[in-house]
Amino acid sequence: MVRRESERKGTFRVFYRAYRICLQLLFPLRCPVCDEIVTPFGEKICLDCMKKLKYVLPPRCLKCGKKLEEEEQEYCHDCSHSKHLFVQGRALYEYGSVAASVYRFKYGNRREYADFYGEEIARYLGEFIRQVQPQALIPIPLHRIRRQIRGYNQALLLANAISRYTGVPICDKILVRVKNTVPLKQLNPKQRQNNLKNAFQLKENNVKLKTVLLVDDIYTTGSTMDEAATVLLAAGVERVYFITLACGAGM
Repeated sequence: MVRRESERKGTFRVFYRAYRICLQLLFPLRCPVCDEIVTPFGEKICLDCMKKLKYVLPPRCLKCGKKLEEEEQEYCHDCSHSKHLFVQGRALYEYGSVAASVYRFKYGNRREYADFYGEEIARYLGEFIRQVQPQALIPIPLHRIRRQIRGYNQALLLANAISRYTGVPICDKILVRVKNTVPLKQLNPKQRQNNLKNAFQLKENNVKLKTVLLVDDIYTTGSTMDEAATVLLAAGVERVYFITLACGAGM
C-alpha cells in the first residue's frame, strides 16, 4: 500500500513536470525577480537573479521568525513587547530583496510566481513545516470585493503551491474576511490592530482541526495573524502557526 502510494506520487510528479514544460513552451515564464523571460529555459527564475534573493537566516526571532537586530536577543522588539496568539512563524525572504516581486505577485497578476515561491518554501522551510505537523494550510482570505477587483487571492495561490510540494492539504473554507480593511502599509501598528478587529469570521462552524498553518504573503506586525488566530482558537483549534513569503523592517 505504501509502495503503491509512493509510485502514484512519483507518477504525478513526472506528469506535472512534463505539463510545466509544455506550458512554458506555450507561455514562457517570467522571472519573479527581474520579470523578464526566464533564462535558461526550464528554470523558474533566472540563475543570475537567484543571487539577489536574501533569505531570513539565523539569528531569527523565536516567535515570529524575523531576523534579529544586533541589540535583540531571542525575540525581536515587537514580540518582546506584544502578546501574539500564534505559537510561532517563519518567513522565507527578507522583504527588501523581494519587494518588487511581491508587489507584482499581489497586484500585477503575476500568478505564475506562486509555483516558484511554493517550491522555495518547501525547500527552505520544509523542516519547520514537518516539525509543526499541521493538519491543514489556511490561506489568509481576501474580502470578496477586493478579490473581485484583483481576480485572485495571492495567499491561496501560495498555499496551493506549498501544498503541492509538501503534501499538506489546504482548508480555505473555514475563514472568511467580512471586513474590507484598509491596506496595512498605510497604517501604524496600533491602527493596523484596530483596522483588523473583527475582520474575520468562521465560514464553517464544525472545525475539527487542532494544528493549522496560516499562509500569507507578508508578515508585518502580526496583527493579521493574531486576528485570524483569535477566530480559529475560539473555534477549537489548539495551535496556530504561520508561514509567509517575506518579512522584515521598513515595510
